[in-house]
Amino acid sequence: MRSLYITTEALPTTDSSCEVLAVSALLRETIRHFSGLPADYDETGPAGRLAQVMLDLVSAAPREALSLPWPQAASLRDICRAILQQPQLPLKLDRWGMQLGVSTRTLERSFLQQTGLNMRRWRLRARLLQALPLLEGGDSVTNVALACGYESTSAFIASFRRYFGRTPGSFTPQGGARQGRSES
Repeated sequence: MRSLYITTEALPTTDSSCEVLAVSALLRETIRHFSGLPADYDETGPAGRLAQVMLDLVSAAPREALSLPWPQAASLRDICRAILQQPQLPLKLDRWGMQLGVSTRTLERSFLQQTGLNMRRWRLRARLLQALPLLEGGDSVTNVALACGYESTSAFIASFRRYFGRTPGSFTPQGGARQGRSES
């Protein structure tokens, strides 16, 4: 794993929010090479030019939707925690609305306003993000599908592929090796 600490002045087109970037093979190798340079490299020499190329690649890297936005309201955060603790349970919006003393529509509108996602999409993203460490840990796709609340492996695979553009098997240690993945 490599960490980059980049001043905001070096990337003026980004904001202060945390983002996950898709790292291309070129960016990965540029980061690897750059991390071997001394901290006080010559900014006007070859190392400085490499740093500029790396910054250009970071700026151009596609942003991945691998974050899970949390609502500000404590009552909505409680719902989120409950979903994460038991992803296999059905999403009962009417029950949550009744518990909070609001209509289902008000609950959905408030959740969407605070997270940018409706509750069903938030739950889907939460389930899929929960699947990643399980897959990378070597769990079978079937076991991960069941642990994340899917009734069938095929539904999990289809949902996973739609969201990540790859099958869940490509995130397993064996699948990652077949895909040519490497840590950066």
